[in-house]
Amino acid sequence: MPRTEIDRRIAGRIEQVDWARVTRELDAEGWSRLGMLLTETDSAGLIHVYAERDAFRSTVDMARHRFGSGEYRYFAHPLPPLVAALRTRLYARLAAVANRWSAVLGGGAVYPPTLPAYLAQCHAVGQTRPTPLLLHYLSGDYNCLHQDLYGELAFPLQVVVPLSEPARDYVGGELIFSEQRPRSQSRATAVVAAAGEAIAFANRERPVPAVRGFSRLQMRHGLSTVTQGERFALGIIFHDAR
Repeated sequence: MPRTEIDRRIAGRIEQVDWARVTRELDAEGWSRLGMLLTETDSAGLIHVYAERDAFRSTVDMARHRFGSGEYRYFAHPLPPLVAALRTRLYARLAAVANRWSAVLGGGAVYPPTLPAYLAQCHAVGQTRPTPLLLHYLSGDYNCLHQDLYGELAFPLQVVVPLSEPARDYVGGELIFSEQRPRSQSRATAVVAAAGEAIAFANRERPVPAVRGFSRLQMRHGLSTVTQGERFALGIIFHDAR
């Protein structure tokens, strides 16, 4: 399928997202459901790609690095057209949220309106390796709470799209979002998402109203233990890595 057709198809789905609702939920909770951005055929195709070693620049054994248990693979350039379309179109929608968060937190970062312009900034500081990835979990696997930071520049939002269907393909394996409010204990939220359903979330921190202006709320994400079956997911990180 020509890339222009894939891009047009993905663009149409992203246009159907209620972005006003997504913005409100990201502000209030740090995560939001974007709806079904991938079909069953799309998800199956990406799962099939996982076995194609040439499609990836590296494979990470999570247990070896004490990240959890399981495996993930970072795509090599060029990204699969479907992944490239999602990354480009979603960035364009999320950049406005990122810029508003940066402004209220006084961070000084300004995110350009297009992904190519943002990646040019990443490449200028030596972050040139692509970061979209496929994650693979078997029974007993999990992902420790973490933040995906790969260098000086880090876009404050990212997206995950499960490719496997809960209850049918696996049991357990909920997305976990943890937030640490200033002078308060952490709160965790468990999220179950259907295959093809995209979830946007804060990658590191987000603003929350405080007595004087806004404070920084630290967020981490991970995956609870898969207790049965096999789980694949697509991770879309917008900044490149060193």
